[in-house]
Amino acid sequence: MTTSCELQYLHGFGNEHETEALHGALPVGQFNPQQAPMGLYAEQFSTTAFTAPRHMNRRTWLYRIRPSVVQGGYQPLPASLLRCGPITEAPPSPDQMRWDALDFPSGSSDFIDGLVTMAANGQQQMHIGSAIHMYRASQDMTTRFFYNADGELLIVPQQGAIIARTEMGTLHAAPGEILVIPRGIKFQVRLPEGKARGYICENYGAPFVLPERGPVGANGYANDRDFHYPVACFEDVDGKFQLVAKFGGNLFSCQLDHSPLDVVAWVGTTAPYKYDLLRFNVINTVSYDHPDPSIFTVLTSPSDTPGVANVDFVIFPPRWMVAEHTFRPPWYHRNVMSEFMGLIRGVYDAKEEGFVPGGASLHNCMSPHGPEAAVFAKASQAQLKPEHYRDTLAFMFESRFAYVPTRFALECDARQSDYINCWQGLEKHFVQPPPDQP
Repeated sequence: MTTSCELQYLHGFGNEHETEALHGALPVGQFNPQQAPMGLYAEQFSTTAFTAPRHMNRRTWLYRIRPSVVQGGYQPLPASLLRCGPITEAPPSPDQMRWDALDFPSGSSDFIDGLVTMAANGQQQMHIGSAIHMYRASQDMTTRFFYNADGELLIVPQQGAIIARTEMGTLHAAPGEILVIPRGIKFQVRLPEGKARGYICENYGAPFVLPERGPVGANGYANDRDFHYPVACFEDVDGKFQLVAKFGGNLFSCQLDHSPLDVVAWVGTTAPYKYDLLRFNVINTVSYDHPDPSIFTVLTSPSDTPGVANVDFVIFPPRWMVAEHTFRPPWYHRNVMSEFMGLIRGVYDAKEEGFVPGGASLHNCMSPHGPEAAVFAKASQAQLKPEHYRDTLAFMFESRFAYVPTRFALECDARQSDYINCWQGLEKHFVQPPPDQP
C-alpha cells in the first residue's frame, strides 16, 4: 500500500516543524511515549551533537513503520569518480582553471552513477572543508536510495528539474532553485524531464545557516519565510531495495526488504529544504564602486574563526546596476578565500566568453583573477546608465581552504587548457607624467 503524496511545503528557515501524513501519528505531550501511536517506531535523527547549544541544535523525531536498523549488512561498491577531502591523487595548484559543461555519461545513469568530483578541501573525517561534485542523471532512481554520512549536500540544478523523495517528504527543485539534504537523510532522485545536470557542494563542516545581515538590518538577502520544507509523506511498500551510503569517502550498499520512505510523521529542526534564488533580496550599491561579493551570500557554513566561512554559497542573480563614475564588473583581485564558480544560465558579467552554463571555474587562494581583457576594455569605455542584468544566474562556492582538483578535473576533455589566455590582451596603459618644472 502506498499513500498519495502531493507537493506541499512548510515554511521558515531553521524552525521546528511538525507534520503528519495521518492524523494522530504524532504523539501529544512527549516525543517518545512507551508506545508510539499507530504501532509506529520512534527514531531520533540528529545532525548535531546532543549537547549543542539550543539555537544550534538540530534533531528530529521520526515516527516510522520500521526503524532504520532493519537492513542488511553493507558491502563496498566498485570505485567511481566520487572523491572526498583530502584529495591526494593530484597536488594542489595555483593555476586558474575553467571547464566547459560536462557531457552526460554514455548509457543510462541515475543520480548516484553520474556523480563526479571536481575538487575538494579539508577532511571529511575531521568535519572541516567541502567537496564539489557534478551530477549528471538520465534515469530515475526507483529501487535505489542514497544517504551521505560524510556531509550535508547543497544541490544546484542547472539543466532539468529533480524530484527528491526523502524520508521526510518530497521536494521539487528546478534550475534557479537549490535543494539542501542534511547529512544522513535517505532519499532518491526522480527526473520529471528525463535527464538532469547540476552542481553539488558537499559540506563537511557546520550546517548551512543564513548569514548575519549586519548594518543591513532586519530585512534583505535570503529571508527565513522563503525556505520550503516537505510535509510528511510515506509509502508502505515491501520488496527488494538497495540503500547506498557514502561513508568515509567510499560508497557502500546494503539490501532492504521495504522502502525506507516510511516516515508517517516527524517533528524537529533538521530536515531537507529548498529555496528559490529569485526570492533573494539583492542589496547593492546605488552610488559608486563595486561592493564585496559577500553581499550576495545566501547560506554560510561557519568556521571556528568568526567571519571566515568553512564554505559560503554566493549568487550573482538578476539585478539592476546603477553605480556611476566607476568600473562596474568585479575588479581584479587576489584574496585568502578560494572560489569555485558555476553558471546556471545566461552570461556572467566578468566573463562574457568561454564561461558557459553548466561550466565551472576555480580560482584558488591568492591566485589573481578578474574580468577578461575584452570585458575590461568594454567596461572602461562604457556609457554608464542604469542597466538591468536580466538573463543571468551565476553562483560561487567560496571557502577558507584551497580546493584541490581531482585527477579527473585536471585531465578531462572539458577543461579549457587555454583559459589563461583570456587575460593576455591586457595591455600596459601607464603614462608617466612629466617631471615638475622648476
